[in-house]
Amino acid sequence: MLTELAPRTMRLSLPLLLLLLGAWAIPGGLGDSAPLTATAPQLDDEEKYSAHMPVHLRCDACRAVAYQMGRHLAKAEAKLHTNRGHQQLSESVYTDVLDKSCSQAWQDYGVREVNQVKRLMGPGLSNGPEPHISVMITGGPWPTRLSVTCLHYLGEFGEDQIYEAHQQGQEALKALLCGGPRGACSEEVPVTRAEL
Repeated sequence: MLTELAPRTMRLSLPLLLLLLGAWAIPGGLGDSAPLTATAPQLDDEEKYSAHMPVHLRCDACRAVAYQMGRHLAKAEAKLHTNRGHQQLSESVYTDVLDKSCSQAWQDYGVREVNQVKRLMGPGLSNGPEPHISVMITGGPWPTRLSVTCLHYLGEFGEDQIYEAHQQGQEALKALLCGGPRGACSEEVPVTRAEL
């Protein structure tokens, strides 16, 4: 009986052995001797202690705010869809939705360093190819900074203009909030002394 089980065990083990040997020979497989390492971003004093979003992260923050506003508005609109088609949100509803989008927790956002460049990361922010391994710092000042940034855009553009842009699509909303000559994502954003 024991001799009958041994050949079956061998047959099952041989494919497993070949799979392991194959993985050993593949770059990035089990045989690679280069370990994967990651370190947390080294934050400067502005990134650690400032109440405001650091200048070099404002474009990412604006894109995150545009994404969250669009997502919250789309979710509210989905609740109104009927057989008669798409209905617009009333002013009181979209005002409330936009306020709630700014007062959310923002816990899914943080800073990550990729190729020695610090970037804000989270839902709606794609900054190119993802590294194999990285460390993202969340919490701390980032949720408050994003909430303040969101409220700033509500005050600057108003709920009516933001909802109008949303109805034209996510890119139109992003262009309204982040584009333009003085927008957070423009090539040359002037830094005033008051911001420092």
